Amino acid sequence: MRVLICTQAVDRDDTDLGFFIRWIEEIAKESEHVLVVCLRKGAHSLPANVEVISLGERYRLLRALEVCTIAFGRRHEYDAVFVHMNPEYIVAAGWLWRLLHKRIVLWYTHKSVNAMLRIASVFANDIFTASKESFRLASPKIKVVGHGIDTDFFAPDKSIPRGTHVLSAGRLTKSKNHDLIIRAAKKAGRALRIAGEGSERATLEKVAHEEGGDVTFLGGLTQTELRDEYRKAAHFVHASTTGSMDKVVLEAVACDCNVITTTHWLKKYFPVHSVDPTPEAIADAIRNDARESLDRVDTIRRDHSLSNLIPKIMQSLQS
Repeated sequence: MRVLICTQAVDRDDTDLGFFIRWIEEIAKESEHVLVVCLRKGAHSLPANVEVISLGERYRLLRALEVCTIAFGRRHEYDAVFVHMNPEYIVAAGWLWRLLHKRIVLWYTHKSVNAMLRIASVFANDIFTASKESFRLASPKIKVVGHGIDTDFFAPDKSIPRGTHVLSAGRLTKSKNHDLIIRAAKKAGRALRIAGEGSERATLEKVAHEEGGDVTFLGGLTQTELRDEYRKAAHFVHASTTGSMDKVVLEAVACDCNVITTTHWLKKYFPVHSVDPTPEAIADAIRNDARESLDRVDTIRRDHSLSNLIPKIMQSLQS
């Protein structure tokens, strides 16, 4: 099998997309050749059968033309296409891949539904997503397969002692409700560490100062740094309103960090402690050290591991 992968970034140090390096590595194990087209290329040490092409900083129309040029010019070097989270690739070249009889598989997990996603869903043969809440278009092409967490990497380490502090992670945007978590940690009398960067950092720093809480802003973290934070925290608090199955929650659970969330439906998929989205409710759960079942790590390994996801993607690409 020869695969063309289209993604946003190939960079092990990218604080948001560094995890995708492992996806490429696992696909490469099952492939003769992997050609990766990305918008941004950084540090990586991918296998010899992987070639990475960066489109760089270009206007969208120029990127679309370049994608079509690669899709046609190198058509004999790949058998199927896997697009990760960027429907614009399919909007640009989906028609061409269809004419070339290349199977198209899209991975998408986000509440956003726009014109690009609607067009991409027409050309895609299969659409993979983590949960039914993670893809908001109705389509018979949808396959709910769980997330692809590297559970060999995101795993507990009993030699690392857990502290009493609270951890939160994710982009510093309004939808993530970090201000709610800051107030809850203050009420619970616990220190809070926040991993991530975003447009709301200055506002959140002001909230932390006004509340007088013990809050540390860690900035963007590498995958290794984030894993170490999961292993040391007493609780991971999640108050996002995006409505998707956030990957950071699964990573925290995989590291056996207790998760307190305001997204009640997550309990359907794995053990988390759900509470109302108020500082008081979250603080009570933190103070009481509310914990869920001890088999949570096994649940993530069974239903959301990368080792389970990649064979499903490869099977779809080979269909």
